[in-house]
Amino acid sequence: MSELLVADSVSKNFGNFKALNNVSISVPKGSIFGLLGPNGAGKTTLIRIINQITMPDEGKVLLDGQALNSDHIKDIGYLPEERGLYKSMKVGEQVLYLAQLKGMSKSDAKAQLKYWFDKFEIGAWWNKKIQELSKGQAQKIQFIVTVLHRPKLLIFDEPFSGFDPINANLIKDEILKLREDGATVIFSTHRMESVEELCDHIALIHKSNKVLDGNLIDIKRQFKSNTFEVGLQSNNKEAVIKEIENKFEVAPATFKNVYDDVKLNVKIKPETSPNQLLSFLTSKAEVHHFVEVIPSASDIFIQTVNNN
Repeated sequence: MSELLVADSVSKNFGNFKALNNVSISVPKGSIFGLLGPNGAGKTTLIRIINQITMPDEGKVLLDGQALNSDHIKDIGYLPEERGLYKSMKVGEQVLYLAQLKGMSKSDAKAQLKYWFDKFEIGAWWNKKIQELSKGQAQKIQFIVTVLHRPKLLIFDEPFSGFDPINANLIKDEILKLREDGATVIFSTHRMESVEELCDHIALIHKSNKVLDGNLIDIKRQFKSNTFEVGLQSNNKEAVIKEIENKFEVAPATFKNVYDDVKLNVKIKPETSPNQLLSFLTSKAEVHHFVEVIPSASDIFIQTVNNN
């Protein structure tokens, strides 16, 4: 899979503060790429460089194989965490103005706006001022402005902020549809459940440095510990636990299960297969629960940040 965006050894200083230190990322075409990190890590600085709001002190950024330049403004849609709509301006007047700033003709902008306003059932908002809308309603307008010109690259910074669960799900579905239609997405959020749902690839920035990146499934494989949740039923659970402890590394488990006789986390050695563990367990008791413990995006985030 080829890359749509490449940031190569990007560094940025603000006075004596190093906001980014030699950071490189590659965003595959057609992917949803999670740009993650604690507050102040450098994510927003990198996003601002990609949007040419600020320039790197060192390194370069390529979009579709070309050095980033002013012509690429039309190829990028950016939804910032701090929204930027003019509160006293009418919705229709504002979205037309912003669409034309992205290079759209007035007629094309009107056609696209009709599609999105009909889709979100918000036609009645056209002559309202932004200040008359709720935060969630204003968010919908900002989302439309971001995607209206059908850019190659979409950058969403905390896109679900301000939305109730129903509208957050609506926006999530639209992001997935935009990806299906060919867009590439950079997605920055602290909501790790959204990362699990949406992201194909991730990069984690911490203290201005990239500390982790890659395909999310591959990263999960790297972080898994060969541990299994095991739920057993036995008439002699103390003896069963002792036999398991004699053969494997065991810890208490807290998962929910219909049968509460024996609940354990069992860790196997790399040379032991899950089938061997399962065969051993079935020879000792009735197995009602057997699930590999796969680290979540949140687990990986916390572990990596704590180790760096």
